[in-house]
Amino acid sequence: MTTPTISRNVRGRAGVEPLETDASLIYFSSASDNTHRFVSKLPVRSARIPLLTSEDTLRAVSPFVLVLPTYGGTSGKGAVPRQVIKFLNVEGNRRLLRGVIGAGNTNFGDTYCLAADIIAAKCNVPVLYRFELMGTSEDVDRVTQGLEEFWT
Repeated sequence: MTTPTISRNVRGRAGVEPLETDASLIYFSSASDNTHRFVSKLPVRSARIPLLTSEDTLRAVSPFVLVLPTYGGTSGKGAVPRQVIKFLNVEGNRRLLRGVIGAGNTNFGDTYCLAADIIAAKCNVPVLYRFELMGTSEDVDRVTQGLEEFWT
């Protein structure tokens, strides 16, 4: 398992300093930790978007791929987690986003990995891969190879 490179920004506001990361993979995982389990199997440096929206969000300082689950079940309402919206509301984070990998549940039909599709369309980046729940070993291999090719 790889650990993220995270440092404190010395220009925080009112004593609250946003976290900065140069990880090439940034992800959000809910309390279920399905996405976290998947990302922890990848041989890349990663950083996790905080679970609580009341916490400061990450600040990316280099290009990255975003991995996120889809919320909302079959309705698709609220598909993009609020924590990811907060993260992408930081202009610098949006500017450094290069691609999206979606996690989802095929039981939800047309809304499977909908959050990845929404982010890709809004930020004009590609959806690089989709996987179900915490992924399979084949998913891990494909994403590992795909990220190597993507970054070269």
